[in-house]
Formats: sequence, C-alpha cells, structure tokens
Amino acid sequence: MKRTLLLLLAVLVMTGIPRQGAAQDFVTMALSGLPPQTLRVEYSSPAKLRKLPNYQSLRVKFLGPRLQQLEATLDQIGIHEDNIDDLMTGWRPGDKEMDLYGYAAGRFDPKEVASRAAAQNLTPTPISGQTAYCLTAGVAGVCVVILDNSLGAFGPLSTLSNLLDAHNGQAPNLNSDPRFASLLGDVDKSAPVWGIALGAAVADWFGGWMANQNNLKLDWSQVFAKVDSLTYSIDVADKVNLAVKLNCTAPTDASTLRQILDGLKMAQQLAWQAQNPNNPNPYAAMNIDLHDKQIALQITMAYAQLTLVSGMGTAQN
Repeated sequence: MKRTLLLLLAVLVMTGIPRQGAAQDFVTMALSGLPPQTLRVEYSSPAKLRKLPNYQSLRVKFLGPRLQQLEATLDQIGIHEDNIDDLMTGWRPGDKEMDLYGYAAGRFDPKEVASRAAAQNLTPTPISGQTAYCLTAGVAGVCVVILDNSLGAFGPLSTLSNLLDAHNGQAPNLNSDPRFASLLGDVDKSAPVWGIALGAAVADWFGGWMANQNNLKLDWSQVFAKVDSLTYSIDVADKVNLAVKLNCTAPTDASTLRQILDGLKMAQQLAWQAQNPNNPNPYAAMNIDLHDKQIALQITMAYAQLTLVSGMGTAQN
C-alpha cells in the first residue's frame, strides 16, 4: 500500500512538471523574440486563470479595450480564448499610441485559420517566410501568423516583421537590453500574471490599473517621471494579490513618490467608502514601503471586493 501511494505521488508530481516547464520555455522564447524597442511586457497564463471559479468576472474586469479587440480579432479566424494557454504581450511607442504585439502558445490549426481567413476574403500576406492574416485595415491593424500548431505571433504588420526577424535570430531582441535581464529576477514568475515596464511605459501601466476617480485628476506621466522601471505580479487564489515594485532615479525621488502614493491611498479609501459604504475597505490594508530608491506596493482583496472597485484595472491599454 505504501509503495502504491509513493508511486501515485510520483506520477502526480511528474504530471505537473510539463506544464510548468512549458511555460518557462515559452517565456524564454517569447522574450528572445521581442524587438529591443519594447518598453513593457506582460506574461499571463489563461491556462491557470481558467481554473478559477471567478475567471469570467476577472476577464471582464481586467481585459482592457485593446486586448478585447485582440481577442475578438483572433476569434474571427478560429483562435478562441480557450485555445490559448500562455500569452506574452509587448508594447513599444507607436504613432498615436503604443503598439501592442506578442506571442501566444496553445492549440492552433493552421488549416482552420487559413479557411476562416479565406471565408472572410482576407488576403494572405507573405512576411519573413510566413503567412500573415491582417484583420483590420492600415499599418496599425492586427495581423496574425501561425508559426506551428502550438505557437502564434500577432501585432501590426510592420512590428510583426520585427518580431519574426527576432524570433528567427535575424535581428536584435529584448535579451540585448540589460535592464530587462536584471528586472526579470525581481518578478515572481510563478504568478499567473506578471510584467515589467520601463520609462514612459510605467505611467502607461499604472494609469490603467489605478484609474482616476471623478474627484482625482492626476497626470501619471508627471507622477512617474522619476521612475526608471516597474515590476508587478498578480497572484490569485482565495484572494487577488497585486504586488508592485517601483525603482526610482534617486532616494529623494522615491520619497516624494511615496508621499503621492500615500495621498492616492487615502483618496481611494474615501472613494471606496462613498461608493461601497457597507463593504470592507480593501485600501485600508494597502501597504506602501520605501527602501532607498525602491517603493513596494501591495494590495490584497477578495474577489467580491474586486468586482466593486471602479479605480483598478478598468482602463488597461
């Protein structure tokens, strides 16, 4: 009996290894296939998140308009949300807004994609030895390439060319930026969602997560002008935990930002109290710690509280 239990335990452990190893391999591949102009990356694991009973409400809360557009675009050519297990999204400055692009791992059928594209009169576009299908007009439209049955790439056509060249080793990639390499060690890569932002992308990310209240108007680019980089992770179990680290230019800049964040915390507490007077206030337990040039911020809240929040995660790009 003891031997049987040990054998069963070994099988259970081994069956968990491929999924974790596959995710790590995907992250390594995706980062080596993003262009060096990338200022922000986010990894997410729909495969992990789909196991949550609150998954659908989380998607509605955190899937911003551009990611919603991407999801709708992929769905048009037969790539559904439940086909995707791992997603790596990158952002870099564009003409009017930041370009969005990246890689997806999962289960894809190249023939089905080609058939769906043909049914919608989408002209295949040759690019870097692959076939792209562009679903919206213009340079900023979303184009998709199925690299194999388990890997796809997406983005504007011009950016997609950069991605594929980097993926094929024919152009520089994000690994050539030492800032990302050093910050990767500061991220909880076991979390189902984590990311890194540099320079101007810090304000872009933070402004999406902590959206302005009606009585609170902040210029996020000014607030985070002295922040060099940001890392974050979102862990989900019985509660949602957001952990953020902000790396400032100097200790004095970090101290100033700490004061602003303390004020923001108070404003969020008051807004919550006004909007949800009969519910526990999650911002009361919002922790903001300062150490030299780094600020650590942590928010933990129950799923029921998360659905009531009007100033978090509702305006992601």
